[in-house]
Amino acid sequence: MALPAAAWPLLLLPLFSVPSWGGHIGPKSPLRYSRFLDPSNIMYLRWDFDPDAEVITFDLQVRTAGWVGLGITTYYTNVGADLVVGGVLPNGSIYFSDQHLLDDVTVEPDGSQDAHLQSLVQDSVYTTMRFSRPFRSCDPHDRDITEDTIRVIGAYGLSDQSGQVKLEAERTFVKSIFLLQVIHPDQLDSPDTSYIYDIGIKDFLIPEDDTTYACSFLPLPIVKEKHHIYKFEPRLTYHNETMVHHILVYACGNASVLPKGVNNCYGSDPAFSLCSQVIIGWAVGGTSYQFPDDVGISIGTPIDPKWVRLEIHYSNVHGLPGIYDSSGMRVFFTPILRKYDMGVLQLGVYTFPIHFLPPGATSFHSYGLCQTDTFEEVTGSPLQDLHVYGYLLHTHLTGRSLQAVQYRNGVQLRTICKDNAYDFNLQETRDLKDRVEIKLGDELLVECVYQTLDRDSMTFGGPSTMNEMCLIFLFYFPRNTISSCMGYPGLIQVAREFGEEVSDVMEGLMVMSGVDWTEENIRKAERACQEADQVVIIKTIDEMVTNRTGHIPAIAAPVRGSCVESSGGKVEAQDQIPAGFRAAPSSSGPASAGRLPAPLLPALLLLLLQGVALRLLDASPPRT
Repeated sequence: MALPAAAWPLLLLPLFSVPSWGGHIGPKSPLRYSRFLDPSNIMYLRWDFDPDAEVITFDLQVRTAGWVGLGITTYYTNVGADLVVGGVLPNGSIYFSDQHLLDDVTVEPDGSQDAHLQSLVQDSVYTTMRFSRPFRSCDPHDRDITEDTIRVIGAYGLSDQSGQVKLEAERTFVKSIFLLQVIHPDQLDSPDTSYIYDIGIKDFLIPEDDTTYACSFLPLPIVKEKHHIYKFEPRLTYHNETMVHHILVYACGNASVLPKGVNNCYGSDPAFSLCSQVIIGWAVGGTSYQFPDDVGISIGTPIDPKWVRLEIHYSNVHGLPGIYDSSGMRVFFTPILRKYDMGVLQLGVYTFPIHFLPPGATSFHSYGLCQTDTFEEVTGSPLQDLHVYGYLLHTHLTGRSLQAVQYRNGVQLRTICKDNAYDFNLQETRDLKDRVEIKLGDELLVECVYQTLDRDSMTFGGPSTMNEMCLIFLFYFPRNTISSCMGYPGLIQVAREFGEEVSDVMEGLMVMSGVDWTEENIRKAERACQEADQVVIIKTIDEMVTNRTGHIPAIAAPVRGSCVESSGGKVEAQDQIPAGFRAAPSSSGPASAGRLPAPLLPALLLLLLQGVALRLLDASPPRT
């Protein structure tokens, strides 16, 4: 139904209420990143961002003739989610509004409108909405855009007939995405000469067990001179994709005597756990990864590994029989050498049952310490400082956040990497915005935060998906032979905090298993683990192991950046078109978006001049 002529002035009034950051509306076209938000590929999202202006631009294309919505939600609930909604009414008028969810289905407009519409068009197939917003607005209803995992919520309706928006479960989707990716693959060079080599297993019968770690020792490409591996990607058997939890490739020291065949990595034959230096890692949700243009994995020289251990973690939670798998990793290598040989340093909490998590915890912090001052002593050779350019985070199902913090001379220097919204189903290698230098003598601390509200018994560190891990892999150059540097708390000291004298770790675990896990005892255990001596275990590629002790330093709380204030102001009743939607200018796109009637153009010009004059009189510099 067309709006009455008397309503048109009300539609026009808010056309020029643009945010104060409107001069920095972010990237235009093309947008570099893209992802489907739903399994049926109905909702296609493209995005890009300006890191200096701290503005992100979204372009959402949905196969619908109705309204579309895009926003940010949380791990736990969609209630309170930030949602920008827009559409085209039957008469061609556009509506667009910065909203939030009151419950799972109902939206209402924010008091401050912080999204800037660039275009909203509709044709016979798609509704497409393109808008920009600041990383962090001053509106408490808006979720921050950070380098963490972001849970993007997309929703749509089938029509705009009523002008009302109600979310429906079958048309609402949440997808975890790294929105602020530092490097896009298209920015990286592809060598003029390159080769492909597959590292994998063939027709492996996946056991019906919940968790299986299958290992096999395989040769690296045989080359007569030095080459660099510059890219890798997973090769997953299609119907088994959900069963493959992670794939790791470990470099083997050349003196190792390696077993043959495929067997349990951590079973009765300890030989299958040989080789501990990770060089390639992929986990569920990840894709391919290409190293920066100046970095690669060296192969073909006398000091390079010639064999690797391929480790595939299967999670057959439904106990399905008769499933065969031929997964693995594909590597790309080139004779065109890069400047640096890369290495991987594994940090975190040493993975075995001494790492425990109480049940029923809203949050529980675990810590793993690394001391680099003995690296040269352990390797028996002088080493250069490490330059970190990327990282991979890893916990299992109860993990909620991870971070690696660097200390020098007892003073916190920086947070190397973090994710305060970790998602088990999205584990990818990420690049750092700025490379980090680690000097020998620095301490590195990994903190993992877990939530165990859905568990009624202790969770222990271990390989099973229902066990837990706390790992961060740092990708650095130039490489050395240190493979891991990890810590764990002295459990004997932790047991003493609960009034029990124990003589060994096993007795300590028995004490902790018998604790009544009230909130007070959860906090007591957390504090005891933090204050106890940390046992630090340093391992090399040649299976040399060194133990020492240290103490967990304090972590300074991060300071949030400044927010960007919108000049949109509060949404007033007369601006609601319809049901709280803030009117927005029509696009210059397809005619189905609608144009203003010709008799209204003089009035529009007058309002435009008034808007410009008011902005000049009331101009103030944007906050940063």
